[in-house]
Amino acid sequence: MGVGKSEVGRAVAEKLKLNFLDTDELIEKTEGRKIAEIFAEEGEDHFRELECEVLKTLADYDHFVLSTGGGIVLREENVELLKEIGPLVLLSAREEIILQRVKDTDDRPLLSGDKAQKIKEILSVRNPIYNKVADFTVDTSDITPDEAADKIIEYVKSKS
Repeated sequence: MGVGKSEVGRAVAEKLKLNFLDTDELIEKTEGRKIAEIFAEEGEDHFRELECEVLKTLADYDHFVLSTGGGIVLREENVELLKEIGPLVLLSAREEIILQRVKDTDDRPLLSGDKAQKIKEILSVRNPIYNKVADFTVDTSDITPDEAADKIIEYVKSKS
């Protein structure tokens, strides 16, 4: 969270003239409620199930850019589904940059309380997983979303 997944994903899709999809938006639309509500009412495990179901529905589609929530790779099944869809690009940023970007938001259920401490805890668990599953990584700390998109496009073109 706070690394620019949606903004960079939209930029990549626009530059490549592809559709842009966001798993969180798809879940909210399907469920008719916000992610924070799903977390509050049914918990993180249920939300992770919904993410998996969304990925399964996308397996037969082509020509799109997909943005996911950061926790989606916590399930091996999701990683396998994502790799079938296309390369897994990790967007990262320094902790202080992430904090700066999310400090004024209240719609991130995993950041309730001390946001700086929560970010540190989440990254300490997730970074090893992210680094293991990512095909390509872009640090968005000091670049614009367009610059990040260009790096991703260059990577994807080099692989085709």
